[in-house]
Amino acid sequence: MSLMIYNSRSREKEAFKPIEEGKIRMYVCGVTPYDYSHIGHARCYVAFDTILRYLRYSDYDVTFVRNYTDIDDKIIKRANEKGIEAVDLAAEFIEAYKEDMSALHVLQADHEPKVSETIQEIIEMVERIVENKMGYVVEGDVYFDINSMEDYGKLSGCNVDDLCSGARVEVDSRKKSPLDFALWKSAKPNEPAWDSPWGKGRPGWHIECSAMSQKFLGEVFDIHGGGKDLVFPHHENEIAQSEAYTGHKHVNYWMHNGFVNIDNEKMSKSLNNFFTIREVLKIFHPETLRLFLLTTHYRSPINYSDVNLAEARKRLDYFYETIQRATGKLGTSWDKIEDKSTGAFDAHDTEFDNTLRERFVAAMNEDFNAPRALGELSHLFTRINQLTDGKLGDLEDEGVKEVLLDGLRYVKEFGQVVGLWFDQPEDYLARQQGEQKGDTLSKEDIEALIQARKDARTNRDFAKADEIRDQLAAAGIEIKDSPEGTTWKYAN
Repeated sequence: MSLMIYNSRSREKEAFKPIEEGKIRMYVCGVTPYDYSHIGHARCYVAFDTILRYLRYSDYDVTFVRNYTDIDDKIIKRANEKGIEAVDLAAEFIEAYKEDMSALHVLQADHEPKVSETIQEIIEMVERIVENKMGYVVEGDVYFDINSMEDYGKLSGCNVDDLCSGARVEVDSRKKSPLDFALWKSAKPNEPAWDSPWGKGRPGWHIECSAMSQKFLGEVFDIHGGGKDLVFPHHENEIAQSEAYTGHKHVNYWMHNGFVNIDNEKMSKSLNNFFTIREVLKIFHPETLRLFLLTTHYRSPINYSDVNLAEARKRLDYFYETIQRATGKLGTSWDKIEDKSTGAFDAHDTEFDNTLRERFVAAMNEDFNAPRALGELSHLFTRINQLTDGKLGDLEDEGVKEVLLDGLRYVKEFGQVVGLWFDQPEDYLARQQGEQKGDTLSKEDIEALIQARKDARTNRDFAKADEIRDQLAAAGIEIKDSPEGTTWKYAN
């Protein structure tokens, strides 16, 4: 079965055909680094990291670009509040982002451009759009004329006449249409600015990704990805300005991951249900978070809760316990296992006509269906446990040993695709024992959470108070309320 990808542009699954045989050029919108990355970022970048890993596993030569939007209104506002340069604020949170992604086994991109390093390319792109009569200048600002693009709205399906009600649109009476968006913004006090043909200023939001993607991938490339929230206006406007610049199609396949909900409500700072990756990793192992994110198809919404994370942790514990038992029986260590099956496991597995690799590949070829692929691996772990227990043959037999060893090779092989099982099982399980005793939360962290719960109860925000209690329980902390206050202890 060939690789099928759901294309947000056509709104259907399509057989994937690269522009150049055997090669793929892929771009994913990166972070705007004004704060620590949250679990919505984790959802996006784990999803596209798994896609990248699978494409390379499938022997494609992938050039992957993921940017940093280090010039943005939010960065400027936060930097001014702190009294520091915007570029310094961005640099701080870029490093924090890299740490978070490394913990989650998210691979670095081949190119990780910054807006601040792409100013000349942006200016050249805006100049040509204006020359092509699809952009116009107003008092040092440059806007894209959406009415110059006949099929504007083709990605999102938004109706221009209805002004895409509810979308983020800047109000400016100088614009020809309310939907016209800024390609270049004139300089304002306390903002970074660069020289341009229209005076000092800085890029608009959307033009940045068009310039960075084309700089490294060319005028047309295979895959463009990002969160569902970027479909409109960001990706819609990327298409418009890129095609106005080149005069032809911009991207062949548009891919978007689904939203993250918190206890069945959309994640939002205003709802106070917003978690950074760092907060989550104080309680859960990074692979637990990654496994949880892979248990829902990347296009579907995913419901984050401590209960769901605890379930993922139990499943990961089982995986590592299986690996530890099997390697122990074989008298070897996990880091000595090769990462490619030889077929011995399949020859011994009479329950299926197709090999495990064929079933795994079939799942991933169906629009990168990681949950289904993980389901195939559940059978593998069951068989490894049966082999370890001697239920499928005597482990004194070298042939049976080879089958067990080959099962572990499969685990290592597919682990490279899903980004799991990189720890030594002994190290992982020792850490988990500590986590279940609450050792990953310092006493200061625990006391702070208890105080936050007390404040929530004082403010009659009982839902928040219950949420904090569940968070502590998931970390192995028992709390007890009394007239004298709240006490805590590690659960047995």
